Amino acid sequence: MSFEIQARDGNARAGRLVLPHGTVETPAFMPVGTQATVKGLDPEEVEATGAQMILANTYHLWLRPGEATIRALGGLHRFMRWPRPILTDSGGYQVFSLAPLRTIDDDGVVFRSHLDGSRRRLTPEGAVRVQLALGSDVLMALDECAPYPAEPEQLRLAAERTLRWAERCRRTWLAEREADVQLFGIVQGGTDLELRARQCEALGALSLPGYAIGGLAVGEPKPLMYDLIEWTAGRLPADRPRYLMGVGTPSDLVEGVARGVDLFDCVMPTRNARNGTLFTSEGRLSVKVAANGRDDRPPDPNCGCSTCRRFSRAYLRHLFTAGEMLGARLNTIHNLTFYQRLMADMRVAIREGRFAAFRRAFLATQGE
Repeated sequence: MSFEIQARDGNARAGRLVLPHGTVETPAFMPVGTQATVKGLDPEEVEATGAQMILANTYHLWLRPGEATIRALGGLHRFMRWPRPILTDSGGYQVFSLAPLRTIDDDGVVFRSHLDGSRRRLTPEGAVRVQLALGSDVLMALDECAPYPAEPEQLRLAAERTLRWAERCRRTWLAEREADVQLFGIVQGGTDLELRARQCEALGALSLPGYAIGGLAVGEPKPLMYDLIEWTAGRLPADRPRYLMGVGTPSDLVEGVARGVDLFDCVMPTRNARNGTLFTSEGRLSVKVAANGRDDRPPDPNCGCSTCRRFSRAYLRHLFTAGEMLGARLNTIHNLTFYQRLMADMRVAIREGRFAAFRRAFLATQGE
């Protein structure tokens, strides 16, 4: 892996991340393909939106179909026919989201499978080995994300465990990797600024290829989230990619880039698409409202995606109210294209030294 920062404008960075399956121009947004699929689209359609890299989930693929099956079939890229880079989450988010179905100790996590109720143990070493078997370009260290709000002692214990797990993941990655795959560490610490600062220092000392900001967008107020992003990003190694996990709205992406973030992922564009909400250059559009019933305009007059070129708001509303799967697909194509165009526009604005003006103009359109 190589990562080169090619332009800066304030804290915003434009760069190039070279991985085994291709080059990613940053800042970049990764569509979420939890179960080796970006819901509703085939890989060629995802690529046509401008996506350079996607995220898949270790926990779900570990349970079904299993990493051994995927490895036997040539690895995740061949299995899902996605030719570009893939980052795999470690299963750490499920430690948070599936709290009723797991028990955690210093050695790892025991999950009660949501599929069949079986007990499955995931350790830091195991998380790395599963991801190596999947064949992703970037592996994530196993972490523990504390809820919001959380008591100081709970935040401290989760952060310290995350650091110990990162050290164990690093040892396994160095000893067992078979190709030029990379391991990113994750900063936890909740809303505790000093705890996050100590995490950045300790993880930085591990000299990992990249670093992620975790534990945000779990219920905290937006202004606090932005402050925590800025605080954390500014304390991570300046020459490594910075990845903000699970965030967020288009405005969140702009604010994250303004604070020095290079990579993002979130289910928001695809989940909102299935629920009938589109992100547009004029703010959010709900195709569900009755006023769209005879509206022949495209969803976003400033968008060149195949949905906006060919279909009307009235047609998208009809598909949604009729429960037709095509509606979710067309909405997803638009939302992912909107996100990718936003990232591309930010890269250009940074390189041209006008990111601050771009940020002000964009946020004024979004009404968030």
